[in-house]
Amino acid sequence: METRININELQPQAFKAMYALEGYMATTKLSKTHRELIKIRASQINGCAFCIDMHTKDALKNGETTQRIFLLNAWRDTALFSEEEKVILAITEEVTLINNLGLSADTYKKATQFFDEITIAQLIMAVVTINAWNRIAISTNLEPAG
Repeated sequence: METRININELQPQAFKAMYALEGYMATTKLSKTHRELIKIRASQINGCAFCIDMHTKDALKNGETTQRIFLLNAWRDTALFSEEEKVILAITEEVTLINNLGLSADTYKKATQFFDEITIAQLIMAVVTINAWNRIAISTNLEPAG
């Protein structure tokens, strides 16, 4: 891959803002497991090798199983994910693929069965955040470490 710009070096204030958003996400009601599932699934959809690599490693460090990571792109077809996690993954897919139909009424209604409005807002922000990181990594040709 061709070498491209380093936004962190060229626009450090922009990266500082992204890191601040990431820092905020760590203070939300969302568990580390939920945040990493969101990050991995959105990164799979977007084809962001850098982020898939980073977040699968982070998920494993946080106790996630390899089996669940391997089956994440087939989450609808396995009993390995709880109903709550399936709602999170549906939100992740629908917000990531916003050009399809956006967050559907059905998924939103299911989310209200598990989460309060604040947590739903935090879920949406988690998806928005990783999608922004994916777009930065893909646009600048960031490659996975090692």
